[in-house]
Amino acid sequence: MSNIRVLKEWFERVDSEKTGNITTIQLQSALAVGNLQFPITVVQQMIRMYDFDRNGTMSFEEFVALNKFLLKVQQAFSDLERGRGFLVPDEVYEALLKMDISLDSPAFYTVCESFDKEKNGRFRLDDVMSLCIFVQSARNLFNSFDTSKQGRVTLDLNQFIFCTANCRI
Repeated sequence: MSNIRVLKEWFERVDSEKTGNITTIQLQSALAVGNLQFPITVVQQMIRMYDFDRNGTMSFEEFVALNKFLLKVQQAFSDLERGRGFLVPDEVYEALLKMDISLDSPAFYTVCESFDKEKNGRFRLDDVMSLCIFVQSARNLFNSFDTSKQGRVTLDLNQFIFCTANCRI
């Protein structure tokens, strides 16, 4: 429970206007203090992923949920990086498996190509977090259409456009 207290103190410092919610810019700045550099598009995706009340900001409870996810990604990364500070694609795949995310090879390598910022096959922690946020967001969106839980969906054009607009990073 002391972790919750620390998170609450951090959240209240970031919530400079004392609204009980933090904005995308506030979250991006706070993550940067912890050496996590994310483009604004990734931070927006974080908020969309955990914005349960859909108000465009992040409450403390939503922040706790995001923190839990980021810690899970960080642990998977730490278990595999062997002091190098990066993962190679096979290790990224293993990290995804640790998070109960399984992709086929074409999907996995397409996602890796999109998130390999330096195009050198080395994924730093923020790269892996960005990739995991994208994949988890896509999975959440997919599951919202897969009401029969069969692992397959049929989308009309409007639904497809909705999906692509909600999974962009």
